[in-house]
This record gives sequence, structure tokens and C-alpha cells, in this order.
Amino acid sequence: MYQKQATKSKLIGSLYLTIAASIWGGMFVVVKVVVPSVSPFLLVWSRYVIAIVALVLLGLQQHINWHVAKKDWPLLISIGIIGQLASIVFQETGTMLANAQIGSIITATTPAFMTLFAAWLLKERLTFTRVLAVTCATIGVILAGGGLHVHAHQTLGVISLTIAALTWALMSVLLKKVPARYSALQVTTIGTLVVLIGLTPVILIGYHAFNWAIMLTPKVGGGILYLGIISTAVAFVLWNKGLQLLQASQSGLFFFFQPLVGSLLGWLVLGEALHISFVFGCLLIFIGVILTLRN
Repeated sequence: MYQKQATKSKLIGSLYLTIAASIWGGMFVVVKVVVPSVSPFLLVWSRYVIAIVALVLLGLQQHINWHVAKKDWPLLISIGIIGQLASIVFQETGTMLANAQIGSIITATTPAFMTLFAAWLLKERLTFTRVLAVTCATIGVILAGGGLHVHAHQTLGVISLTIAALTWALMSVLLKKVPARYSALQVTTIGTLVVLIGLTPVILIGYHAFNWAIMLTPKVGGGILYLGIISTAVAFVLWNKGLQLLQASQSGLFFFFQPLVGSLLGWLVLGEALHISFVFGCLLIFIGVILTLRN
């Protein structure tokens, strides 16, 4: 009975993580369309304003208990600063300076970092199968994106995206330290509030430098609504719920669905090149996911 329940939890967690990562894959294309018109800081702030409204309404509808013990605040605030503030700002800045495919490929190094952080902070076993799974899937990501071809003017973008991958991996592992009494919705809402508190002073200082009128145009406004409701509120809750059901080192492998969707949509929507190696890369990624689920 226990084994059956564990398998069911693993499958449900896998589904949550797959959907969340796929949503974020599509986010790279939306950001690439919206960012040239909107400052990365304003874009992040706007999407979190929308997300906090959606999260609070959902929390009220589900009668969430918002109480947080004093000793747990440092951890929850750290998660918000590291993963939902620093990581997202660096990610969107990096995408602006590089392109959607490079963005999805670089940030897909996150699972490797998650495996290392999990071994260090959570004492999860660094087994041969897990290392093989991450290595296999990482090679698959590079192949799926046609190789990592970086031009000199994209160097800062690559650096920003690497920092985004590191901070996101650390945040995902720290989430495993959050007591089970806090729901994924509650943790996500607190992290979102932390982002707004951190970014609002920056927005107020640069208020006159931002092009607020463009936020009301259908393309930019629609993109920000998508980023706020789907890519932030929905995807973060799904990711956090998935992390609660799997080990951190296992969860990271599902992040590879992000570059698959990002590369595919980058080709379909933005006209970015998609090489034949995409098929072989996809195969390696799926092999890596299967290996980690069987472990």
C-alpha cells in the first residue's frame, strides 16, 4: 500500500512539475516579445502585481491559513529573494540580452545545480544514476537547441542567465526545507509579496523613466497578464506542489521540459533556427527523466 501511494505521489508530482516547466518554456517567447518594450524591472514588478492579486483571491477562496511562525520567516523570505526576485530579474535581463533559445538552454543547467545543492543542503545521495540522468538530459538540452552558439554581444546575457539558474536551483532546494504545514499556495504568495516589497522602491525611483502607456497596448498588456497569472501564479504553485512530492534531485530533471518548449516555440513564433539535433536532444532528455523516476 505504501509503495502504491508513493508511486502515485511521484506521478502526480511529475505532472505538476512538467506543466510548470512547460509554461516557463513558453514564457521565454513572451518575454522576448514584451521585454524590448518594457524595462526588465518594470516587467517583473508588473507580473508580480498581477500574480499577488490572483494568489490572494485563490487563497481566500480556499480559506488558506496565512499564519507563519516567527522562526520560519527567514527561510520563506530567503526563498522569495533568491528564487522569485533575483532569479527572475536575471532571467529576464539575460533573455533580453541573448535570445529565447539561449535563455532556455542556459537556465536548463538548473537541474545540475539542484542535484549538487540537494546533496549539500539536504544530504540527498548523489547516486551514479542521478548524475547520469542529469548529464544525459543536459547534453540533450544542448542538442535540442542546436548547440550553444553565443556571440560576443550576448556574453552579459549568458552571465545573467547563469546566475538565474544558480539562484533558481538554490531556491528549489530551500523549498524542501519548508515545513509541510505550509501549502504551496501560501509559500508562493509570501515569495511574491517579498518580490513586490523589494522592487516597488526601484519602480518608484524610476517612475518617470518608464513608458507606462505601452503597458496598456494589447500586445504588451496581454503578455504581462499571461506572465502574471499563468507564468507566475499558476506555474509557481504547481512547481512548489511538485517539489513537495519528489526529492529535490529528482524534481530538477523536469526543468528540462522548459528548454524543449522554449526552443520549439522560439522556432514556431520567433523564427529562431531549430536543428535536426532537436529530435535527438528530446530523446536524451526523456531518457534522463525516466532514469530519475526509476531511481
